[in-house]
Amino acid sequence: MTAATQGLHHVTALAGDPQKNIDFYITGLGLRLVKKTVNFDAPGTYHLYYGDEAGRPGSLMTFFPWRGIAPGRIGAGQSTSTAFSVPAGSLGWWVDHFASVGSEAKITSTSSSEERLLVRDPDGLQIELVATHENDPRDPWDSKSVPAEYAIRGQHSSVLTVRDAEGTIGLMVNDLGMRIVEQEGGRTRLAAGPGGPGALVDVHASGLAPEGLTAGGTVHHIAFRVPDQETQLAWRNDLVSRGHQVTEILDRQYFTSIYFREPGGVLFEIATDTPGFDIDEPLLELGRSLKLPPWLEPSREAIEARVQPVSLPTENNPEVAA
Repeated sequence: MTAATQGLHHVTALAGDPQKNIDFYITGLGLRLVKKTVNFDAPGTYHLYYGDEAGRPGSLMTFFPWRGIAPGRIGAGQSTSTAFSVPAGSLGWWVDHFASVGSEAKITSTSSSEERLLVRDPDGLQIELVATHENDPRDPWDSKSVPAEYAIRGQHSSVLTVRDAEGTIGLMVNDLGMRIVEQEGGRTRLAAGPGGPGALVDVHASGLAPEGLTAGGTVHHIAFRVPDQETQLAWRNDLVSRGHQVTEILDRQYFTSIYFREPGGVLFEIATDTPGFDIDEPLLELGRSLKLPPWLEPSREAIEARVQPVSLPTENNPEVAA
């Protein structure tokens, strides 16, 4: 194995109405929209990135919102739940907060190690907030709707639901450099690097789950971190030598990416930590303007005519919002 991931980079899902998506993830979850761009492979729709103040890897949730998209089906061959890390003792506040914005949330599990709260976004995507006593030193985005003392610190973990977990777990251990840290029933928890929030994946083996259908309200892919493009290229060569069908390195402007499917059917991405989201707009202004890569700038007028106009809450850019 040439390299090993240090954890989650981002999760990307499919949505419907972009304004409802923005309102839920900024006002509901208290994240910051750090980039408003388009799907580089299908520039008729947005690609929205949410995260902490700077959109650091491991804090990110991204969406392709397609107006009128049909509902998907959450099931086998998908990442079926995305969890964010919040402070211990905060879930009661979150239940009240979600009620205040019209979203129903419920605490689904409590144990000595962690508590979980489940909420669904406007398209039915399953989002969990996980409160543990494990230290999470990442700084939150301190927003008007979610004060820092309760706020999301970043990704906690993702759940992969597959028919047969053996191949999925084998790939994650042998090809991604993760390690098994816990097994209980049909669930296996794997950790990357030093472990902890942002470095965890739960593999759930289920022969009863319906086959997943990727459409509205489902995860499209999950991405793992690699520090730079040099490491990414070496890792790609290693994956190809092991028989995986891996894309070429693709320029996503704010990072570069490779993609492949694991044996259970989940689409994996390996994304670089660099160059980041402030390469084309200042930190204070992240998310305010539609940003396009150089190769799409000549089509800006046509693209702006196709995407739905949206507005951002002023809390997204409090120091510059007009």
